Amino acid sequence: MQLSEQEIIRREKLNKLVEMGINAFPADEYVITDTTESIKQDFADNKQVKIAGRLMSRRIQGKASFAELQDSTGRIQVYFNRDEICTGEDKTLYNEVYKHLLDIGDIIGIEGELFTTQVGEKTVLVKNFTILTKSLRPLPQPRTDENGVVHDGFTDPELRYRQRYVDLLVNPHVKEVFVKRTKLFNAMRTFFNDAGYFEVETPVLQSIPGGAAARPFITHHNALDIPLYLRIANELYLKRLIVGGFDGVYEFSKNFRNEGMDRTHNPEFTVMEIYVAYKDYNWMMDFTEKLLEFCAIQVNGTSNAKFGDQEISFKAPFARVSMTEAILKYTGFDITGKTEQELFDFAKSIGIDVNETMGKGKLIDEIFGEKCEGNFIQPTFITDYPVEMSPLTKKHRSKEGLTERFELMVCGKEIANAYSELNDPIDQRERFEDQLKLSEKGDDEAGQFIDEDFLRALEYGMPPTSGMGIGMDRLIMFLTNNASIQEVLFFPQMKPEKTVPQIELGEDEKIILEILKSGEQISLVEVKDQSKLSGKKWDKASKTLTKNNLVKVEKIDENVLMKLV
Repeated sequence: MQLSEQEIIRREKLNKLVEMGINAFPADEYVITDTTESIKQDFADNKQVKIAGRLMSRRIQGKASFAELQDSTGRIQVYFNRDEICTGEDKTLYNEVYKHLLDIGDIIGIEGELFTTQVGEKTVLVKNFTILTKSLRPLPQPRTDENGVVHDGFTDPELRYRQRYVDLLVNPHVKEVFVKRTKLFNAMRTFFNDAGYFEVETPVLQSIPGGAAARPFITHHNALDIPLYLRIANELYLKRLIVGGFDGVYEFSKNFRNEGMDRTHNPEFTVMEIYVAYKDYNWMMDFTEKLLEFCAIQVNGTSNAKFGDQEISFKAPFARVSMTEAILKYTGFDITGKTEQELFDFAKSIGIDVNETMGKGKLIDEIFGEKCEGNFIQPTFITDYPVEMSPLTKKHRSKEGLTERFELMVCGKEIANAYSELNDPIDQRERFEDQLKLSEKGDDEAGQFIDEDFLRALEYGMPPTSGMGIGMDRLIMFLTNNASIQEVLFFPQMKPEKTVPQIELGEDEKIILEILKSGEQISLVEVKDQSKLSGKKWDKASKTLTKNNLVKVEKIDENVLMKLV
């Protein structure tokens, strides 16, 4: 394992602690009586406290030192004084352990009493401390100058997402996003439970991927010797429970879709789906806008939310616009009664990338997505989708060719999808068969299976029902002003981490890497001049770096340039 200089030093300190008989990773319970938050809320001079946390900064001044301790509730100042900690002749605990063997990032327990400094800072006077965990890697140390500018911040997105544990430690504002995420889930549960609906769990591994139009992940069950699919939706299982006699069920579901990744899509994501018997999509629109207003207030204390440059109001009621009206308004084209060929020709004429595998539903979806979606900033229900786009939805009671479906758009993105659910098993079978034909035509997002068990359940009779799904990740993006889904997932999916070559670098190689650390391409001649290496040393060091793919040399026009890989 290639260790940095700092990592080597920390391991040497660990060895010294062991030699002194100090266990840097003790197994004993450390009983905590206080947190930084509780200390500040109920502060009293001379009060005895016992806390634990991570050492985040310190200023050693001879036999005394001010430091900062961080726990899950925040940071507090602590004061180490040699004579308070070492009351006898032996000053080793302060002089050696604290001053020389502790590092920023180490986790320690502290017993002490509270006092207020001359400048009014609430502080813990340390009477005793215990090493609970030795940190073997140095933490990034962001610092803020006198102008408020942060330097050396842990800000690279890939590093932050890949090492979320470090991100949470050194960027305190990140934690607040995930606190609000949990508040959102709790608020939604409260709203549903108060309405009398029942939280359930349905299978993640499914023999037939159904309930949505998406490409699934496929696995294999060895004991049963059958293919299984990670669920793309939980809809069909929740409807089975409505057949079974539940009046209202909901689930927070981890779904998986083997599709592209971008700022609003992750292959693993969280959806809430709810189904309520004897309701329709009109009732569900009223229910949804009340739900989201309640959730926004519970999360942020207000029904308004800032997203980028937009001020979003989740105050009910929301606007309602039919899909036909939206497309007519923003394209001038009326999709009513149009054939597949007419839709295809129109989409091509306005520059939309379509192909022969797309049926009417997909073509309409592309037209709406490209030309209409982005115009709906405030929460807006888009209603009455064409039947070809909605294979699980009841046909509209009064509008031929349409279904009783809505999607909720916010800032040009869908966050909710709902239907008056199709409960006619004969009609449902025909819709499944139509989806199968689209799949055979080449649409890899169309349904590829007919779920015979679900059809059998419908044949026993499902009461009139309305169902609705909300993309939880996308909703919390809007409530926390984050434009990227990766910001609201603790551990978003990432490309495999590049492995660092395990090679020994000499001082000459390190000099070259230091010159190139900006990441910019630099003239090879300039790098060589700055390094001040002799010709022989330069040749050997540069060859080592290029051979191990640490730097790249390329010729652009007449210039030979070098940069980090």
